[in-house]
Amino acid sequence: MSFTTDFDQVLTEPEHQVISTLTTPAKIQAFLDEIPYSTEHIYRCPLRVLRERMAHCFDGALFAAAILRRLEHPPLILDMLPNDRDDDHMLAIYKSNGFWGAIAKSNFVGLRFREPIYRTLRELVMSYFEQFYNVEREKTLRSYTLPLNLKYFDQWSWMITDDSLEQIAHRLDRIRKVPVLTQDMISNLSLIDERSYRAGLLEANEAGLYKPTSKKMRTPLKR
Repeated sequence: MSFTTDFDQVLTEPEHQVISTLTTPAKIQAFLDEIPYSTEHIYRCPLRVLRERMAHCFDGALFAAAILRRLEHPPLILDMLPNDRDDDHMLAIYKSNGFWGAIAKSNFVGLRFREPIYRTLRELVMSYFEQFYNVEREKTLRSYTLPLNLKYFDQWSWMITDDSLEQIAHRLDRIRKVPVLTQDMISNLSLIDERSYRAGLLEANEAGLYKPTSKKMRTPLKR
């Protein structure tokens, strides 16, 4: 029995109906866009996201990876890492015709869906660079992790229980990181312009915005 079958077997009929409509990456993204952004410091497995209709970036990436798996994609996630003045941001990534795309839940307009048009993971990640900024208007993206295949966590039923979610976060902490900027590049970065800043925060949940003066979270929670 497959893990997607296990997932399907615990769904109610209304939940089956919702899942049956999520037949493309764009439709998965639309579902995540429609549910509220979570400001809670907890993790939700994909089943809880479906039932509670709430997610932050960690929850959203796992949900997207689970539904992509139902569409016969491997359940891959990737964590984009900032300097110490911002939050991480997690993506569910997939390939179509050899090109990378991404699905994400975010409090920022520009940090969500990417069409599968990117030849490499670095190209995909760098498409987020200008939109990856904090409330001080600083551009903060510095590196990204190698992809993590969530099939490793099937033994803990990550799609339907919360038991392995801390383990997933810890694995992301340990996985190899790929830097995207040199120190010279960092020292010459400009602030994002005010118009782009305001546009990126359209309808953002202010309670979920990372404040550079607050204590840095250990694991990727929200962005």
